[in-house]
Amino acid sequence: MTKAERAAFIGQRLAELYPDTPIPLDHRDPYTLLVAVLLSAQCTDARVNLVTPALWALADNPHDMALRSVEEIDAIVRPCGLSPRKAQNIRDLSQILVDTHGGHVPADFDALEALPGVGHKTASVVMAQAFGVPAFPVDTHIHRLAQRWKLTSGKNVAQTEADLKRLFPKESWNQLHLRIIFYGREHCTARSCDGTVCEICRTCVPERKKAVTTKK
Repeated sequence: MTKAERAAFIGQRLAELYPDTPIPLDHRDPYTLLVAVLLSAQCTDARVNLVTPALWALADNPHDMALRSVEEIDAIVRPCGLSPRKAQNIRDLSQILVDTHGGHVPADFDALEALPGVGHKTASVVMAQAFGVPAFPVDTHIHRLAQRWKLTSGKNVAQTEADLKRLFPKESWNQLHLRIIFYGREHCTARSCDGTVCEICRTCVPERKKAVTTKK
């Protein structure tokens, strides 16, 4: 298969496996999605979903969150790990949203990435899932699978994102990045597949005999 043929097969097969693409993080609006994505760094979506109901009970909008202390926020988000920094970022970004953006999450990459704790991947998730703007957030699952499927050399996540954007139609990005995540969690995990086991790995690279070592 050529790279283009692999991409076409992957896009079609994932659409068959996952016709629906629910957002894994529970949220109510762009703000609660932004906070949930921030909490998901080095933490599972499932754990974030267990924590956020108590956080939304404390404050579910920038105005109310900005009035809370970092200590109050930290006490709730502690199970997500890195809680002192995450709590500080949630408090600070909420204040910035109130002071600079009228209490609303901006639908703008640069404005989002200027917020504390919000990098390009987080901004991409919010733009794609809250505002429907085509984006291709690359998390650890997508970075690993894109290398296993020989869609990128994967020297870093920025290169992986650029390579995937070139290979797949722009209108497919928002659903496709979720489909890859779902497949990576279910069929092509770091432990259950090494690049030679799952259906897509076997189909796309049938000649492969050795495990793939993910480049960071």
